Amino acid sequence: MVPAQLNGPVQSLFRIVIGALFVCHGAASIFGVFGGNPATGGAVPAGTWPGWWAALIQLVCGALVLVGLFTRPAALLASGSMAYAYFVVHQPHGLLPIGNGGELAAIFCWSFLLVAVLGPGPWALDALLARRRPAAPVETPSAPARPSPPEPARSWYGIAPEGRSRTTIFSGTTAAAGGGVRAG
Repeated sequence: MVPAQLNGPVQSLFRIVIGALFVCHGAASIFGVFGGNPATGGAVPAGTWPGWWAALIQLVCGALVLVGLFTRPAALLASGSMAYAYFVVHQPHGLLPIGNGGELAAIFCWSFLLVAVLGPGPWALDALLARRRPAAPVETPSAPARPSPPEPARSWYGIAPEGRSRTTIFSGTTAAAGGGVRAG
């Protein structure tokens, strides 16, 4: 059994590794480095749909996930782009990833979904920024609201002095301090 104190660091390392691999995948397609795009061996022409846009998402979202900045939205976008890649590019060639070449798309899709759900972990810019932000006051639903103090009796002239009563001109009632309202 793994000690609970390893959960945060392992979660952060998983996010960092997945982000770095996604950056490399995007850089290969956009810049032609690391052997280039797996389909062509070179860079994907700028602006072509969907290859270049997918590579741009891989590069940008991978970098954001790698450093842990805007991690959840970036990971969700990355997961969605890999789901799209799987169902549009790979799935028409067969249902199972092992038969259609979609293993990498499926693994990235589920990995980024996991990061989006679990969050970035403690070693992330998101966590650093959250620690620097002042904590917002939190109202607890278990704490009962304090009742407001009763308003003093009012008259045409304003607030009735303590222990005295005044008659209102328009209602014909007398408000006694501390005693309520009587018919006048």
